[in-house]
Order: sequence, then C-alpha cells, then structure tokens
Amino acid sequence: MRKIVVLFCCFLIPAVYGQASRVNRVLDSCVAHSNFNGVVLIAKKGKTDYLKYTGIANREQGTKFSKDSRFHIFSVTKTFTAVLIMQLYEAHKIDLDATIATYYPEYTGEGANKITIRNLLTYSSGRDLEEMRNFLEVYSNDIWGVDTFITKYCSGKLLTTPGTTFNYSNGDYIILGKIIEKIYGKPYEVVLQEKIVQPLGMKHTDYLHHVDIIRGLDAAYTKDDSIPNRLNRPTNFYMDNFYAAGAMYSTPEDLLIFDQAIFKHTLLKKETVDLMLTAYSALGDVAIGFWVYPKTFGKTQTIFAERQGYGYGHSANWIHLVDKDLTFIILSNTNSVDLNKMREKIISAYLGE
Repeated sequence: MRKIVVLFCCFLIPAVYGQASRVNRVLDSCVAHSNFNGVVLIAKKGKTDYLKYTGIANREQGTKFSKDSRFHIFSVTKTFTAVLIMQLYEAHKIDLDATIATYYPEYTGEGANKITIRNLLTYSSGRDLEEMRNFLEVYSNDIWGVDTFITKYCSGKLLTTPGTTFNYSNGDYIILGKIIEKIYGKPYEVVLQEKIVQPLGMKHTDYLHHVDIIRGLDAAYTKDDSIPNRLNRPTNFYMDNFYAAGAMYSTPEDLLIFDQAIFKHTLLKKETVDLMLTAYSALGDVAIGFWVYPKTFGKTQTIFAERQGYGYGHSANWIHLVDKDLTFIILSNTNSVDLNKMREKIISAYLGE
C-alpha cells in the first residue's frame, strides 16, 4: 500500500508543479510586458492551488501587494446584491416578476409598474440610462444620497420594452439596493454584513465610503498612452455613488469564500443557484449576478461563469468553471493589462492547453 501511495505522489507532485510553473510564466510575462500589478488566485474544489501577489499597491507610499492588501472590486459588488435579492426570493419576500413599484412605491420612473426585479437583475430594464452617460457629473462632482441619485439619474423614460434588450448599467442594481433597504428596513451595508459578510467570516470585505480609511486598501493608476510605461492617478470620484452596484472592497481569499458559498449552496439552495446560473441567451448570456456560457480551452470544454468589475484603474475578474469546480480570481490596480486576455492565458496554462 505504501508503494502505491508513494508512486501516486511521485506523479502528483510534478503535475501540480507543472501547473504552477506554467501559470508563473504567464504572470511573469504580464508583469514584464503589460505592467500587471495585483494578485492571481486559483482554487480547485475550494482549496487554493495557486496564489501570487505582485507589484505595487500604493506608489506614493511604495507599498507592495501582499496578503494584507485590500482591493476595490467595483461591479463584483453586483453579485453580492444579486445574492441578497435571491435570499429574499427564497424567503418568499420578493417576487422576481413583480415590478419596482411593488416594493418601492416612491419610485417615479416611467417603468415603475413595468420593470420587474428580474429585468433589473439582467440589465434589461429598458430605462434611459442617464447614470451611465456622464460619469463626471454622476460619480465625481458630488456625493448623492441614494434617494436623490435614483430620482436624478435612474427615473427617466423607458426607451425599450422591459425584458427585451440588454443594456448594462449601474442604476438597475442601485435600484435593487434600495429595494433591499425597503424590505429589510435597514441600510444596504448593514444587510450586506448581516446576511453575507459576517455569516461567511469574510473579515476583509466591506462596503466602502468615500471618507473611510481602510488599512491596506489599494490605490489605482491608469496608463498614459502618450508616454510609454507611465501611470497616472485617476481623477477624484465618490465611492458612495456606486452604492449596491460597486462600492465594495475585498481580498482574493474572501472572494473565494463567497465563491464557494454560492457554488456549494451555503448561502442559497441548489435550485436557487441553478436559477441564478440560467443564462438569458437573448440578453447576451447574462444570468443573475454572472454571465454564464460554454467555453473551450484547447481540448477542454467547460461551463464558464464570470463576473467582472472595473473603475478608475481598478479591475477585477472572477471566473468559476462550473462543471470543474475551478475558481480563478484576478485583481489589479492598473488598467495597463486587459484582464480578459490575461485570464484566457492563465486558465489555458493551468489546464495545460
């Protein structure tokens, strides 16, 4: 028996080392040629198989990325919001096909009695997306209370019939955040802590306000196309205005906890997760909280569930290969590398394709 175990380990160790070596080569190339700064985490069946931090988290202070770093995750926040909605769905406190006005009667947009919760979750509200047209005014000039924000930027006319057209927005999820507040009678950030963050023990994840001082929080930088290898600090912006659509920070390890809580059915029942992962092909394969579609890497076919987040140089890419229970999390504080291209190379390397 001992000989069999030793022989198995002799085959296993080179295979694992080979995976890490291939991923290292991809990561080293992204650092050398695209100035990648951030972290890559790969997990198999919820166990971290690869974790590497590289680069600078704060250039003014010269702080390098490490396990103590915290990352802005921007639109990955939307998946937390989606899970909160699906928890309400499981508790029979919300109907996905009921309209905004059912839970938020103060909403004044034309779609109050036409846009459903499902439409909001799948970016198919049909609203005039004023909040996506002028980022400077909406997110950088002032801090808006959520009620003011919704009235000012998310309560316009309908441009298309709800449920028929995909049109990505922050406002749909900001409205969902307000609905969560209305149902619970508590601020969104409190519900987020009580229903997800605290039960899962995500000690380095929270809602972020503009005035907050968070130890280890990364600063972001954008590339200057006019000068090679130069990075600039983005202009001022107010995190508060992203609210339930993008105002969170986290770590790769905490995001893996969240990943496993979803895909191992800790936070939600299996049938609820299955509903979340059901893609709407007519809406560009968007699901609830994710995009889900078949994907091929060389000879490997898989079911790809992904969520991305971007903002002012910060970028996040979270992928779960549903049928293989593999998780890939890439977080960065520079926009000098295309994380979509980078993830393709990393996943291919890890799979040996």
